[in-house]
Amino acid sequence: MADPSWVAKARGYLGVREIPGSKHNPTIVSWWSKIGAPFRDDETSWCAGFTGGVLEEVGIRSSRSAAARSYLKWGVKLAEPAVGAVVVFWRGSKTGWSGHVGFVVGKDQTGNLMVLGGNQGDMVSIKPFGRDRVLGYRWPQDIPLPHLELPTVRSDGRLSQNEA
Repeated sequence: MADPSWVAKARGYLGVREIPGSKHNPTIVSWWSKIGAPFRDDETSWCAGFTGGVLEEVGIRSSRSAAARSYLKWGVKLAEPAVGAVVVFWRGSKTGWSGHVGFVVGKDQTGNLMVLGGNQGDMVSIKPFGRDRVLGYRWPQDIPLPHLELPTVRSDGRLSQNEA
């Protein structure tokens, strides 16, 4: 099964990372522009910038927000994860405003979600996330709904702890 277009595009950015100091990665800055956010740096939490920028690059209207939780009102709600689903996690507090967002690409050998996202360890990467942090799964409006069987993706089993 081939990746949805937005996941294929996102995979092309694996390894893109922040530049320490006063310089900023122009690729990260370009995602802010694509979603209409006012930021021009790579220090502001950029997971929603990555998610939105990638969606916009393949012609799908994003939430056009820098807030990860904005994706909870975007697209079509899915009851279960699927390859390509936008997944929203709570961060810090389940009821707070902070969150993390990325694309589901599979599950690991213990059932954790494997997520392709930006600002995961200050870079674009695929990391395992516990399902207990999930706030919701979303799918782009007007795109045929996906097959829900997740492939197993090899993981070191260490759950993501750094999305800021």
